[in-house]
Amino acid sequence: QVQLVESGGGLVQAGGPLRLPCAASGSIFSINAMAWYRHVPGKQRELVARVTSGGSTVYADSVKDRYTISGDNAKNTVSLQMSGLKAEDTAVYYCNADIRSSIYIAGMNYWGKGTLVTVSS
Repeated sequence: QVQLVESGGGLVQAGGPLRLPCAASGSIFSINAMAWYRHVPGKQRELVARVTSGGSTVYADSVKDRYTISGDNAKNTVSLQMSGLKAEDTAVYYCNADIRSSIYIAGMNYWGKGTLVTVSS
């Protein structure tokens, strides 16, 4: 069993920074990639940023130059550093990971429970 636990959400003023850490634990052989998604009620969940075990990153156009994702392979963690926050960044942010629990098993997708980020304008 694998668990992803997010933290760091909360209320922040527009223009301010916020950091979201996420830790994976449990039966982990290796992590192929970790990512952050966000969801606003009435809209589809969208990819915010993703980082592979090799360090390659992908960002949504809406957060480029404002967000930075970083992973720590040794600690099985990922964090999302957000800056220049806007009201439209308000959402529930979910940690996501593609994790192999065994050398014999392909990677499986896991989700955290989410953490709410509210940006006040």
